[in-house]
Amino acid sequence: MKRFNLKKLSDLQVRKLYQIEISNRFAALGNLNDREDINRVWGNMISRLWLKTVLSLYELQQHKPQFDEKYLRFLDQRKQAKMQWVQDPNQSNIDNLNNGRREASRHCRNKKKEYVKATTDELETNS
Repeated sequence: MKRFNLKKLSDLQVRKLYQIEISNRFAALGNLNDREDINRVWGNMISRLWLKTVLSLYELQQHKPQFDEKYLRFLDQRKQAKMQWVQDPNQSNIDNLNNGRREASRHCRNKKKEYVKATTDELETNS
């Protein structure tokens, strides 16, 4: 899902441009023929992402280095274990869920330690 940067609306010029853009789009909807399907026309307008011209999209942030592919697999396994536990809350499913949580936490903790150690080593050598 894309997120628009609504903070740009605090700028007066951007806000006026945004209002003009919206009024033009709704005026175009008012000038439709009776034969045209309004849902199709509206869908075409939205699909062009006309807001993107006025409001830029947020930049994606970089993930922390401990969130690698292996960690994502641990999260998927944990999610599956939780779904099994919700469907059938017996002791073996509870144990599977706890093991999945434990492994994911352990992996993330170890990766974070490795990252911090590598960063401190790099800082020590640079200084």
